[in-house]
Amino acid sequence: MAAESEPYLQLQMVWPDHLLDQPPVVRVAPGYHLRTYRPGDEPRFYEVMALAGWPGWDDERLRPWIARIPPGSWFMAVHTASDTIVATAMGLHDHSDDHPFGGELGWVAADPAHTGQGLGLAVSAAVTVRLLAAGYRNVHLYTEHWRLAAIKSYFKLGYVPFLYAPEMAQRWRALSLELGWPYTPEAWRSE
Repeated sequence: MAAESEPYLQLQMVWPDHLLDQPPVVRVAPGYHLRTYRPGDEPRFYEVMALAGWPGWDDERLRPWIARIPPGSWFMAVHTASDTIVATAMGLHDHSDDHPFGGELGWVAADPAHTGQGLGLAVSAAVTVRLLAAGYRNVHLYTEHWRLAAIKSYFKLGYVPFLYAPEMAQRWRALSLELGWPYTPEAWRSE
C-alpha cells in the first residue's frame, strides 16, 4: 500500500493482444438473460449500483458516462421470471496515454441477492465481445484490490494485469496468491 502522501494507484487489467480475435464466450445462467440498455432502465441501474457498493448514482452522475458508451455496449442481466435487472456493465470509450483508442469495461455491478449465478462474468464477457467487435484493440478495466470476486472473474475471462507502475508487480503477486491464481508476470502486459 502506498504511503498516505502518495496517490493511490488503481489496479488495471487488459485484454491481451494474443486474444484480440478470440473474444470470451458469453454464458448466462438458466433463469436469466442478457440485453442492452433501454431508456427507463436508469432507476433500477441506480439501485443495482447501490446494492453493489456504489451509492449515489442519479441522472446527473450517469450523464458523463452515457456520453462515452459506444452504441450497444451497455449490458444488463435480467432475472427472466421477474423481468428485473440484476447485473450491469458498461463498455466505454476511454482514450488515455496508456490506452490510446481504448475501450473500457466499466461499472460492473450485480445485485447480491443473485450472487453465485455468474452474472458479473456474463455482462463483463458481453461488453468485452462488443468492444472487440467495435474494433477496439486496447480493451482494459480498472478495479480495486478488495474486489476479489470481480478480479477472479476478469482472470477467468482472459484479462491480464497491466503492470503500469513499479509497485504493480508486487500488488498483483499478493492478489494472485490470495486468489489461488497462477502468478505469471511474463504473460502480463507492462509498459
